[in-house]
Amino acid sequence: MREVDEALRADQFETFMRRYGKLVLAVVVVALLALAAFFYWQHRKTEAEQGNAEQLTLALDDLEAANLDAAAKKLAPLAAQDNTGNAALAQLAQAGLALEKGNANEAAVLYGKVANNGAVAKPLRDLATVREVAARYDTMPPQAIVDRLSSLAQPGNPWFGIAGEMVGGAYLRQGKVKQAGPLLVKIARDKSQPQGLRNRVRQLAGMIGYDAIDDVVGENGEGADAGPASGE
Repeated sequence: MREVDEALRADQFETFMRRYGKLVLAVVVVALLALAAFFYWQHRKTEAEQGNAEQLTLALDDLEAANLDAAAKKLAPLAAQDNTGNAALAQLAQAGLALEKGNANEAAVLYGKVANNGAVAKPLRDLATVREVAARYDTMPPQAIVDRLSSLAQPGNPWFGIAGEMVGGAYLRQGKVKQAGPLLVKIARDKSQPQGLRNRVRQLAGMIGYDAIDDVVGENGEGADAGPASGE
């Protein structure tokens, strides 16, 4: 019975191959070709990304050497590509170049492209958001500044100091001293922030009646509260 069963299976396989063998072979060949094409595409993509990275490095070298026209020519084809990390970096560099030339509006548009591109990594989008708002700061409605930067103006966020300073300024433009004061004090007392930034916000906080000196010690040995200095 076992031999009969094996013979029957062999006969069924032979019949199947006579009927569908060419089709099976064609499917296998197409699958192999598709796999080969995929690996080839991956290889070319890697080569292209490496070439773009080299081009971006050369453009940044030109920027550092103040060869602005040469840098612009190298950045243009990179920035025109879609949804690649090198394209986003090229657009950020283009925006910086526009600022160098005094074109704040052009820079803001380029920063906005990166900030609103969901395919770009979040750290780059956050950077672009901060830079876009900074470029538009003087003409941007205060509430729009608050809305764009509030999520970044939080202790522990890499952009806490810079974003917080702009949010604090926007609050003051709205007359919201009680929102601006504590935020400025937190920045001034954050020793991870650049000293120049801390000095600026400390001075601004003092002007609106908030004590941002971080070495004031109370009776219990703890730092003083970030409340109004007096008369608030």
